[in-house]
Amino acid sequence: MAERTGKPVARLSAFWDTSALVPLCVRQGTTPQAITLYKSYEVVVWWATSVEIASALARLVRMKQLDPGEWIQARGLAAALADAWSVVQPSDALRAQAALLVNHYDLRAADALQLAAALEWCGNTPQGRVFVTADQTLLQAAILSGFEGSPI
Repeated sequence: MAERTGKPVARLSAFWDTSALVPLCVRQGTTPQAITLYKSYEVVVWWATSVEIASALARLVRMKQLDPGEWIQARGLAAALADAWSVVQPSDALRAQAALLVNHYDLRAADALQLAAALEWCGNTPQGRVFVTADQTLLQAAILSGFEGSPI
């Protein structure tokens, strides 16, 4: 039987799209899968992810799917996530890569920036790297780019 060494177990890193992070802040149908993946993978995100999460939470309030108390709690969870994640910063090279991706895949601008950030994170060597998303179009583009896709 293996003995515990008292050392913390290191989690691997994965690139997380906003669509996979929102279910960690708000109870949704995909929340259990998101929690399972969060327990396995450290979070790496694109620079604008916190803005995208804020937008998603505000939209849920406008749609009356979150009340003000739930919104405050969700914002707190988002802030806690942000304190722990690693961020890929914007650059001219990343923007140029995103412009190429919109020509190659059926991606919206924000999704192309997400994928370009993921490619920058892994040094354009996505083989063996995980991309976590709930967006099927972005998932397919990530897989075609060489990532191991992890849908939620």
